[in-house]
Amino acid sequence: MMRVSESKTTQEHGGPGRPADHAAFAQVARGYYAPIVALFTATLIISNICATKGVEFLGDRSVSLGPLQVLPIATDGAFFLFPLAYILGDVLSEVYGFRATRRAIYYGFAALLLTVVCFAIAIRLPAASFYDNQEAFRTVLGTTPRLVIAGLAGYFVGQLLNSATLVLIKERTKEKYLWARLIGSTIVGEFADTLIFCSIAAGAIGIDTWQQFLNYVIIGFLWKTLCEVIVLPITYRVIALLKKHEPSYAPTEVDPLRT
Repeated sequence: MMRVSESKTTQEHGGPGRPADHAAFAQVARGYYAPIVALFTATLIISNICATKGVEFLGDRSVSLGPLQVLPIATDGAFFLFPLAYILGDVLSEVYGFRATRRAIYYGFAALLLTVVCFAIAIRLPAASFYDNQEAFRTVLGTTPRLVIAGLAGYFVGQLLNSATLVLIKERTKEKYLWARLIGSTIVGEFADTLIFCSIAAGAIGIDTWQQFLNYVIIGFLWKTLCEVIVLPITYRVIALLKKHEPSYAPTEVDPLRT
């Protein structure tokens, strides 16, 4: 005789009065949100690893404008990745709204924190007798707590401000002036990110004068904003395609910071 719980399960998953033909699984939500969030999170993790390398362009030249050193250009190995994270944040904010983007930011924050913890554990594990790269491994993946805090704080505040600024501008402009939303939000988010990171991490990354501090903040901010402007046509195209293929894209009747 069939047990009550077994009969109930059969009815729920196989339909009333007929047995279930296959195993039960939950449905995965369709759409492009999940892959964009995955790319967004991967970009953040990869950029934080690449950022441990110092990079200098035009090192044989010296050009200054007052306290601002224009050349040589000193930055980190993730200079081409951080702008991508903000571009993806813009795409998420424009198409899916602040609430969905905030959730992606939380995912990215958790992933970065998990990465740091895993690296710390791996560094402290005893190296095998045949492994000769322990110090190199520690140098590349090891970060000071100060840098970790600076990176997480800058990312978290910058991305939230970037998203909030974009959706607030969109509330006023609706579907017009996309360029203003993209550039305006990047200016706010990137400046906050760069300023917070450098303010916390200055000593740990070798910045010990106001001139170096201003140079790092201003050059970094200008570079990231310039990247947004350069790839604006691509961002436009991606956003247009997503709006076209997301069936739920439509005006809302609630506060844009709650959607």
